[in-house]
Amino acid sequence: MKQNIYDNNTFFEKYKELRARKNNYNNLLEQPNFFTLIPTVKNKVILDIGCGMGDFAAYCISQGAKHVTGIDISSNMIANAKKRHNYEGLTFEQAAFEDLTILDGTIDFVSSSLAFHYIADFQLLVKKISMALCEEGILLFSLEHPIVTANKGNESWITNEEGNLLHFAVDNYQNEGLRTQNWIVDNVIMYHRTMSTILNTLIENGLQIEKVIEPIPTKEAVSNLPSLHKEIRRPSFLIIRAKKVKN
Repeated sequence: MKQNIYDNNTFFEKYKELRARKNNYNNLLEQPNFFTLIPTVKNKVILDIGCGMGDFAAYCISQGAKHVTGIDISSNMIANAKKRHNYEGLTFEQAAFEDLTILDGTIDFVSSSLAFHYIADFQLLVKKISMALCEEGILLFSLEHPIVTANKGNESWITNEEGNLLHFAVDNYQNEGLRTQNWIVDNVIMYHRTMSTILNTLIENGLQIEKVIEPIPTKEAVSNLPSLHKEIRRPSFLIIRAKKVKN
């Protein structure tokens, strides 16, 4: 199932407000860790899956990338990306990666920030990425951590009568598949996979895992956004860098 939640205008406007805040989870936690794993992009051909409003794709162009294609299923995202970023060698396309045709071995670097948990068929996704990558090409992606996606709509944080956090409830972890959650609007669809499924799917498709990060906030980040203190007790995100193995 492909859910185009970002073309729900109520969701999209509230999402833009969230991302416009200087102190948010993306700016203080996910992106700083994601950027530590970016390979050299100079003269590289890059595909950014779930490119959103195009900021990362434009960043790669600013660092000397030969060509960057940003794709997103959302017409709202692509319209904003084209409005915000107009550079030679940068193209944006409204498309779901599952429907995209890419010549084998033509991409040096595939990136994706917090999009893969919206894609139903992870096996097909990784297989297509592996085929698209050239030898020693890099895949770098982040997604919702399996600890977070496991719970099927039940209360995640258990509190006492005073409202203090006691612990994070992990349940239904081995039961993979579709999940719905209330995030900005009701019934946002995503997919839960175990850590072993994520890692083994990469390995089985010829991708050598180079680095795995479960981001931990800095003291400065927590001071700027106190709710980040919960990340010490359980991770929200998983970031993985993998390399296409030589035949």
